[in-house]
Amino acid sequence: MGTVLDNWDLVVRALSYTVLLFLISGFLSLAFGTLLAAMRVGPVAPLRTAATVYVGIFRNTPLLIVLIFFRIAGPKVGIQFNFVDLVVGEFRINNLFAACVAALTVYTSAFVCEALRSGVNAVPLGQAEAARAIGLPFGGTMTQVVLPQAFRAAIPPLASVQIALLKNTTVTGVFGVSEAFFRMRFFTNNEPGDRYGIFLTFALIFVVLVEVVSFLANRLERRWRVPA
Repeated sequence: MGTVLDNWDLVVRALSYTVLLFLISGFLSLAFGTLLAAMRVGPVAPLRTAATVYVGIFRNTPLLIVLIFFRIAGPKVGIQFNFVDLVVGEFRINNLFAACVAALTVYTSAFVCEALRSGVNAVPLGQAEAARAIGLPFGGTMTQVVLPQAFRAAIPPLASVQIALLKNTTVTGVFGVSEAFFRMRFFTNNEPGDRYGIFLTFALIFVVLVEVVSFLANRLERRWRVPA
């Protein structure tokens, strides 16, 4: 435990990278996953097929392979993030960070899509039929009628997806992002005698982060709950 206390500034910086990875990837995956869900339930067959294939590929592909593609294989075929190089204080958002965000986003979007599709299926069919009856196009029906109700029903599975994303950020440490897992490995390699205290500290950090996400999801579920 002494190692962690003596290097608390490094722990806070690692925690900040973890939270930043989670927030950016979480927002992007929600946006892209919503688009995929709309494509999967939409009337255009090619878009339905494309979204179904996308979900099938990324939902069944290990995250590590997706990260390897964006970090190692992608640059060889022209997928690069060299245009990203932002320094904010002691934090640097560079091509490595951006590649990991992209990998986490495309991977998590498949799960967001399926979670949100379950919410769409929970919306009574009559809601969409009534929207079409008053002249709303498919886009208007989805954005004004179906999706608002679908998000209400899908909060629990969406929260589970985001919690999984939070824990999946640890994989990016393998590629050099200085997040929590990367820092924990650094500490245990340099201070093996204090490994149990280090493991316990970082485990507790993730417990707290997951509890915060769970608390916010529960508050949203209560706030948006449909009155009986």
